Amino acid sequence: MTLTSKTPTAATAALEDRYLAIRDQSLALCRTLQPEDCVVQTMPSVSPTKWHLAHTSWFFEQFILVPHAPGYQAFHPAFDYLFNSYYYTKGQMHPRDARGLLSRPTLREVRDYRACVDAAMRNLIDSDSSDELAFLVELGLHHEQQHQELILTDIKHVLSVNPLQPAYAELPLPPVSEAPAALGFVEFPGGIRQIGADGPGFCFDNETPRHRLLLEPFQLADRLVTNGEYREFIDAGGYADSRHWLADGWAWLQETGTGAPLYWSDDLASEFMLGGPRDIDPHAPVCHVNFYEADAFARWAGARLPSESEWESVATQHAIDGNTVDTGLLHPRALPADTQGIAQLYGDAWEWTASAYSPYPGFQPLEGSLGEYNGKFMSSQVVCRGGSCVTPADHLRATYRNFFYPQERWQFFGIRLARDVTRNP
Repeated sequence: MTLTSKTPTAATAALEDRYLAIRDQSLALCRTLQPEDCVVQTMPSVSPTKWHLAHTSWFFEQFILVPHAPGYQAFHPAFDYLFNSYYYTKGQMHPRDARGLLSRPTLREVRDYRACVDAAMRNLIDSDSSDELAFLVELGLHHEQQHQELILTDIKHVLSVNPLQPAYAELPLPPVSEAPAALGFVEFPGGIRQIGADGPGFCFDNETPRHRLLLEPFQLADRLVTNGEYREFIDAGGYADSRHWLADGWAWLQETGTGAPLYWSDDLASEFMLGGPRDIDPHAPVCHVNFYEADAFARWAGARLPSESEWESVATQHAIDGNTVDTGLLHPRALPADTQGIAQLYGDAWEWTASAYSPYPGFQPLEGSLGEYNGKFMSSQVVCRGGSCVTPADHLRATYRNFFYPQERWQFFGIRLARDVTRNP
């Protein structure tokens, strides 16, 4: 395909550089993996690495190249079916739980697919400086960053079920930890607050529109719950006491027989990490707990989970600075003992909130097929906030709404507590 080119502006050059950097990062995440690693699917929520690499390319091809690049021909006619995720307006798709059965196309063919899409995207970015294209490219890049996080969380599950317990990579050891200060709570006043995205930066449609709501006074924990604190819940019989559990959570517990966070060993001494099995650090944030576990711990601790509006009203006052994928640790790390004030709002572990994933007042999804991106999932899921140790820092913002089903644990899910403020009459 040949496109008429022109000298790119500074804005288009910056967009092209960002495009290439993020696309290259997806491949960089796979450098320690063998082709055999990249085709395994261990449960329906997990997708093979190869599928992630192909699907993100399909996204750029279907939503940008096909409608906006004159003369572009799709790389392979069957890829529309194989690598569509959930866009029914784009046609039928291969069953999600059967992605691990796709030995073909090969990993090399998927990399060729990526290269073809990247070449066409570079030509298009150089030839089209419209705001519409810039938005679509930025949307595609944030979508890619979501899948970069999934590449890491999914391969962790894949490697964890292997009896060899192989490491994803040789990772640096976190700093030697000290016992953090006792969990404290910071009080915030109630009142009318503005929640949601409203500004020149990128956001997903589910973060809009910005709107007012009333918050009652509340307290928010100054850090995440640690492994040691969660172990106290386990030792106190927390998994055997129905008083702490929501009905659905108790039913899930009886069905699964769960007694500890995902990836903890049976003796509760070690946990599987992307760097392989390691001793559990009692001072690091607990992770890989689902909404039911987080809620049960909060009740046991005499607290509750924060609402997403409470969380956002605090997070907007803090810079995005934390243990994200950029640190290279790829696991939550302990907070320095001398830390002051609210900490760990960004990075380390996605924080379960008490908020159902539902539309904001006046919400309007994106037009066309892209309207399927977020809006149709606004049922039976729970909002998580803040990002994790495998989230890119430049992908995060205070208004970001992630969402998961309450029983899911394979993501880096953690716990921050909140409490009501009782006022004397």
